[in-house]
Amino acid sequence: MPEHVRKLGRIHEKGDAAIKILIAEDDVTSRNMLAATLKKSGHEVVETANGLDAWAALQKPDAPKIAIFDWMMPEMDGLELCRTIREGSAMGYIFIILLTVRSTREDIVKGLEAGADDFLIKPPDPAELSARIKNGMRILKLEKELTKANEALRISSLTDPLTGIYNRGYLTEHLPHDIKRARRYRHPLSLILCDIDYFKKVNDTFGHLTGDRVLVEFVQRIAGSIRENVDWIVRYGGEEFMIGLPETDCEGARVVAERLRNKVAQTGIRVKEQEIRITASFGISAFDANTPDEKISFEKMISLADKLLYQSKRRGRNRIEVGKL
Repeated sequence: MPEHVRKLGRIHEKGDAAIKILIAEDDVTSRNMLAATLKKSGHEVVETANGLDAWAALQKPDAPKIAIFDWMMPEMDGLELCRTIREGSAMGYIFIILLTVRSTREDIVKGLEAGADDFLIKPPDPAELSARIKNGMRILKLEKELTKANEALRISSLTDPLTGIYNRGYLTEHLPHDIKRARRYRHPLSLILCDIDYFKKVNDTFGHLTGDRVLVEFVQRIAGSIRENVDWIVRYGGEEFMIGLPETDCEGARVVAERLRNKVAQTGIRVKEQEIRITASFGISAFDANTPDEKISFEKMISLADKLLYQSKRRGRNRIEVGKL
C-alpha cells in the first residue's frame, strides 16, 4: 500500500501527566507563580508577556498544544488571541484556558464564543489548575486519535482494495496539483496509461481469482520499477493503470515505459504451479516547458494518454505510443 504521510500536530508529552504549556500573562509576579506551579507538576513551560508574543510562540515548530492566557493583556488581549488562533486552523487544535478575574455569565459566554475551552479565576488554585490541565490533555488525546482515524479513512477511500495502490479518486485529487505545479515552474510532467493485453482471456482460462493474482503481481512489478515517493500509480479501470511521472519529459517517460513493458513481457507470473505469460500496452502523454499553457489540462492529459493506449493496441499490442500536448 502506498505511503501517505500527513503531518499532524504533536502533543509534546514528557509522560502521561506532563505536556508543554504556553503562558501569556503580562503581570510578572502572576506569570512566575503560574509557571512555578506548572513546572512543579513536571510540565514544560513557555512564558510570554503579551498576546502578540504568545501568537508568535504558537507559530514555531513543536509549539505548545495547551495555552493559558490572561484575559487582559497589552498588544493583543486574551479574547482577540483566542479568535486569531481559532481562525488559524493550520496549527492544529490548541486547548485554551482563559485566566481572568471575571466570572459573570456574560463574560463566560464571551470567552466561549471567542474560542476558549475553559476558565480559571485568578489567582488559580493549584489543584483546580492541575484538573483543568488534565482535562485539556484528555481532549487533545481524543482530538489526535480522531485526526488519525479520519486520515486513515481518507487514505482508505483513495486506495484500491485489491492491489493496494491508489484508485481514481486519488488521480482526480492529485493529478491537478501535479499539473499546476509543473506549469507554474515550467517543469515537465508525463502520464503513462497501460493496459494488460487480452486480460479477459486470462480470466476466462484460469478464473477470476487467478486473474486477481495476475493484477496484483502486475502492480508489484510496476511499483517496484518507478521512483518511490516521486512517481505514483493508480488503478484506472479493471486492468488499466495510470502512472504519474513528475519532472519527466516524453523521452524519459518512454524509457520508463519500455523498462516496464520488458519487465512484464519477459517474466511469467507463477500462480498455483503454472506460469502465465502476459504483455501490456502503453500510451504516454506529456508536456514540458515549451508547451503552451492553453494546451495543458487534466482532461487533455488523460484523453491523449487514452487515445495513444488504444492506438498501441490497434497497432499490435505490447508496444508504446507517445504524444506531447
